[in-house]
Amino acid sequence: MTTDNDGLLRGESEVAPTGSALFVSIAAALGGFLFGYDTAVINGTTGALEKQWGIGSVETGIVVSSALLGCAVGAWFAGTLANKIGRPKVMMIAAVVFFITSLGSALATGPVDLTIWRIVGGFAIGAASVIAPAYIAEISPAHLRGRLGSLQQFAIVLGIFGALIVNYGIQASAGGASGEVPWGGTAWRWMFAAAAIPAFVYFMFSLNIPESPRYLVAKQQLDKARKVLLKYVGGNVDHKIIEIQGTLDSDHPPRISDVRGSRLGLMPIVWVGILLSMFQQFVGINVIFYYSTSLWQSVGFSESDAFLTSVINSVVNIAGTILAIYLVDRIGRKKLLLMGSALMFIALGTMAVIFASSPVDADNNPVLSDAAGVTALIAANVFVFGFAFTWGPVVWVLLGEMFPNRIRASALGVAAAAQWISNWLITVTFPELAQTGLFLAYGLYALFALISFIFVWKMVRETKGIELEDMEDLERHGLPT
Repeated sequence: MTTDNDGLLRGESEVAPTGSALFVSIAAALGGFLFGYDTAVINGTTGALEKQWGIGSVETGIVVSSALLGCAVGAWFAGTLANKIGRPKVMMIAAVVFFITSLGSALATGPVDLTIWRIVGGFAIGAASVIAPAYIAEISPAHLRGRLGSLQQFAIVLGIFGALIVNYGIQASAGGASGEVPWGGTAWRWMFAAAAIPAFVYFMFSLNIPESPRYLVAKQQLDKARKVLLKYVGGNVDHKIIEIQGTLDSDHPPRISDVRGSRLGLMPIVWVGILLSMFQQFVGINVIFYYSTSLWQSVGFSESDAFLTSVINSVVNIAGTILAIYLVDRIGRKKLLLMGSALMFIALGTMAVIFASSPVDADNNPVLSDAAGVTALIAANVFVFGFAFTWGPVVWVLLGEMFPNRIRASALGVAAAAQWISNWLITVTFPELAQTGLFLAYGLYALFALISFIFVWKMVRETKGIELEDMEDLERHGLPT
């Protein structure tokens, strides 16, 4: 065995242990857990915040959605920052910021400072949302990349489930989210404070994972890159380093301006990523997780039953995501997206019809019969399941792998920023749409599900089993057909 001038051992080829790649992927995906936790923790506090501070639907929408604006900013800059200081360091910064803002939210004295804390916390969530899929894609063997990339969404749904369980337990001990817990303090404040725990865990995991091999090659740290590739990716690492160097060949470090192109100012492949991100949110999935507790209360469920219903939604979400992990590398990304769009359209359309055909009370909330209530609950869970095994994880997988190496972090940042802005638009408009009529909100989301089917069918190309170094073809050939 010999060593070349770059310090690379020649002639060695090794298959990476699956367990090593799995560990670092789980560690990176914990950033998704923070997003999921934050998504669900606000769900349990909305009613209490309205009651304690006397805020209306517009103010509630702003408080709930404020973190998403911070997420968009964090996502936009995370790729550039990660290209400068490395992936794990960005994860550590995100963990520290989220830890501090969780405690700040718990101590908020009014809607203004709570909104500020949530915006700053959003910086961390947005950054983590970009780094995790990029890092997992860059450190995973091609045959495992879809399943490992799906761990980002799995962490999100576990975060949602964890927060709902914590919220349910805290509100049960206090007799409601606005009550006092036995150990002192208001229940909703402890819901926010508990988010500091997963932030600390995320920080500790980030301390113990290696740098991305593609970042190391870009920084000419070839010895380190080779060791990481041998341990986590396997195969002919000398050849892989040469491929990475070829795709990273550029006269300047990666930056946001690299995604500029001929289609309305951006590369065609970047537009595909942006539209995937937008449709993932425009189907209204986060309405279920931000507002489900208050939604089910508005149609006649008790507060305790509404919390329990939200937990059931979360269990369905987890089950669907597990199915996605099993299927994504077997049947491919595109087929799953098409299946999900069709199933979500049917479920959302069913909910829209139920709400449109039900009588309303003085507050314009639909009054559901027992049969209509059961049907709406089933349709909501079918919608969650349809999203969970398709659009939820698959979009993150695609965003992590579809862009060429030289623009991956930057392009992912742009696409993720679009996702957070879309999430914000849906979240901030739902309270007003719901006051006009729930049938209008869910009818609109059903329409977006239908459009998403057409978009995937026409514009998205399958990436299953393709090496990251071969993704250059997607850019070279423009918009997929």
